[in-house]
Amino acid sequence: MLHRLKNKWQVSWFQFTLIFSTFALGGSMCGYLGRLLLSYANLERNLLYFVIYVVVVTVLWPFCVLLISIPFGQFSFFKRYLGRIKDKMVNKRK
Repeated sequence: MLHRLKNKWQVSWFQFTLIFSTFALGGSMCGYLGRLLLSYANLERNLLYFVIYVVVVTVLWPFCVLLISIPFGQFSFFKRYLGRIKDKMVNKRK
């Protein structure tokens, strides 16, 4: 599976490792920021909290991944990656 992803993205193993690290750190940062933002809202941890948390994390994720990708030198990869995701979402709505 990892070989297929590496070949699909046409990257070296070193760059592949940096990309996966960016995904992991960006996702962790996104979850942390989501909890931090919702702590200011003083919501009880019920169904509404978790629905809002999912929405907040979904909105924050692209920004967190792009921010983390800069020091890892993978900004161009993630800019293209997020552009393809956006294109797929837009085309499905038509």
